[in-house]
Amino acid sequence: MTDLHRPVLLDQVLDALRVKPDGFYIDGTFGRGGHAAAVLGRLGTAGRLLAFDKDPDALRFAERHFENEARLIMRHGSFRNLSAAVSELGWQGKVDGVLLDLGVSSPQLDDAERGFSFLKQGPLDMRMNPDTGRSACEWLADAPEREIADVLWKYGEERHSRRIARAIVKARTESPITTTGELSQLIASAVPRREPGKHPATRSFQAIRIFINQELDELEAVLPQVVDALAPGGRLAVISFHSLEDRIVKRFIRDQHRGPQLPPGLPVLPQAYAARLRPVGKPLHADEAEIKENPRARSAVLRVAERLA
Repeated sequence: MTDLHRPVLLDQVLDALRVKPDGFYIDGTFGRGGHAAAVLGRLGTAGRLLAFDKDPDALRFAERHFENEARLIMRHGSFRNLSAAVSELGWQGKVDGVLLDLGVSSPQLDDAERGFSFLKQGPLDMRMNPDTGRSACEWLADAPEREIADVLWKYGEERHSRRIARAIVKARTESPITTTGELSQLIASAVPRREPGKHPATRSFQAIRIFINQELDELEAVLPQVVDALAPGGRLAVISFHSLEDRIVKRFIRDQHRGPQLPPGLPVLPQAYAARLRPVGKPLHADEAEIKENPRARSAVLRVAERLA
């Protein structure tokens, strides 16, 4: 396993999951196997790790570097299929820990051919699984101006969303927008003022990627499945890289802990408020040493929760 990179917040994740030698664990985003390898390093022969990834490159990487690892069970697809896989394995209510490392991976960002980076010239794709769904290029070719603006605002919190959408629609009437460089330059020319230290295309590229891959929808779909899969005392650990993801995770853990907030005076039996999760500690961030080694860790936030009986 020579090509494994050190993943974000590795020590904090291992502490959070409290890996038991005979435990059942799930890695929702295998990537290049950094977190997975560390979990496997603490598992005994009876332990198992179920891992998901939509990216065919990640599956090929696992086949090369983990080909003799009988404790690893790989699934090609989204972690939104977690319940089905857990039921198939007979793990429902028996899982000891689940890790969700959200967003795009470093290998995906670094590969210009995948079209995720506004700093690298490549085809405008942005799909986690390039074999399915519409690419960013295909979507931008015919999406209505208002839809583009709404996506940039909702998923990127881009203040100049309408101006950028207008520029995209105007530009595509002259020639298709097919590369990351073209889109990046177009956005930069449409934004009147730049944020210090931030490329003007940052928010728009994030928004389009999230929309194309349905990332927030998948996160909202999987969180309830995780609670059902966890054993009492089992841990959920989620690494987020921007506020939209983190907000969903924070609210979910909060609601699972305190129950639904109902109007005062509504007659509801006390047992209806039984908490299913409890938050564990405060949100964790990378320290200066890790950020220096990996600048992308700067925005990472780790939240941990524990399944109650």
